[in-house]
Amino acid sequence: MKRLWAPWRMKYVEYVTIEKKRSCFLCEAARSQVSKESLVIFKDENWFVMLNLYPYNTGHLLVAPYRHVATLDDLTEEELRDLGQVLQKAVKLVKLTYNPDGFNIGLNLGRVAGAGLEDHLHFHIVPRWNGDTNFMPILANTKVIPEAIYDTYERLAKKLKELNLT
Repeated sequence: MKRLWAPWRMKYVEYVTIEKKRSCFLCEAARSQVSKESLVIFKDENWFVMLNLYPYNTGHLLVAPYRHVATLDDLTEEELRDLGQVLQKAVKLVKLTYNPDGFNIGLNLGRVAGAGLEDHLHFHIVPRWNGDTNFMPILANTKVIPEAIYDTYERLAKKLKELNLT
């Protein structure tokens, strides 16, 4: 029998199976500093960008407003205007760091749409490469992430500084 070791997934398993956290992890990230520990890569006036702790692919980012709002209707005009610029910066950062062949960008509104956190709106930016889908998700329901999360953070932070995007 072959084994695939993914010890970083235990935090997710414990989170899902024991109980939901009482506090919102996005609100915690919004209050934190830009740092490897918080996984927050950059902030602007109304939005922040962080690495997804349980990514679909290397470089999977979350873009969220500071305010704890659940729907697009809850966003202010200023937040909506800023959103485009923040998404553009985040995509540019990942593109210039990892050179993906494409992106999936979107949000899941409501549990039935796949939202793991329904109450705090957030967008996913998932870089995609030709051939990034293989047999593992199909046969083993397992996604292989080829880079450690903190290595991803360091690469993105270095490129962010080089590009002076913030």
